[in-house]
Amino acid sequence: MAQDVLCEVNNCTYWKKGNHCGADQIYVVSHKGDRAKNSYETDCKTFEAQE
Repeated sequence: MAQDVLCEVNNCTYWKKGNHCGADQIYVVSHKGDRAKNSYETDCKTFEAQE
């Protein structure tokens, strides 16, 4: 299991200094059913915009 999740979306609530993700869990989905061919076919559903 990943110990260090990186994220460059600095307007996310879970973004931490050094481009680290501070979320307890990460939820990633595919645009193409249960399989993706590359990262462009996926989305991070954990994302929450900062206010």
